[in-house]
Amino acid sequence: MSITLDKVKKLREETLAGIVECKKALEESNGNLEEAKKILRRRGIKIAQKKSGKITNQGLIVSYIHHNKRVGAMVEIHCESDFVAKNDEFQRFAKDLAMHVAAFNPKWIVPEDVPAKVIEEEKSILESQAKKEGKPQQIIEKIVQGRIKKFYNQTCLLNQPFVKDEKRTVRDYLHEIVTKLGENVKIHRFVRYELEKD
Repeated sequence: MSITLDKVKKLREETLAGIVECKKALEESNGNLEEAKKILRRRGIKIAQKKSGKITNQGLIVSYIHHNKRVGAMVEIHCESDFVAKNDEFQRFAKDLAMHVAAFNPKWIVPEDVPAKVIEEEKSILESQAKKEGKPQQIIEKIVQGRIKKFYNQTCLLNQPFVKDEKRTVRDYLHEIVTKLGENVKIHRFVRYELEKD
């Protein structure tokens, strides 16, 4: 089946994926636009993994202040080129992330950033809780592992459900951006401020 240039352009406009990727996805889906989008989304993870080693020395620092003026956040996000740093999609991603940090108050970017001491303390607390709940010794370790995963989902930015769409994580959103822009994108650091209540 021959794929028209108009269809490729339309898919590119809607997904920001590369022309070659769009053409391949349309060929695989026999010209079905919605199926092609799904194919591109599935491939997104692979593209993101390939791009993850690329050097990022451009980027943005973006801030968000909540309407009550009591909570705010700043994020520093890196990409490979100045061209992408100026891209509307990249800038929207950066603003969304700053809003997310203000709303969800993450402590770390990824689970690997959590200090070993914090993990050990958390495991110890969770183990004590499981024992108090009367759980059998042989399943306590599994329970602790499950609860540690939940701890990561609450405290690590990339594991958290995204503030504007809780069906996907911040990591999913990051992978989508990497796929759309065709560049490695890294969340370098963030800081959150909140006025203390009297």
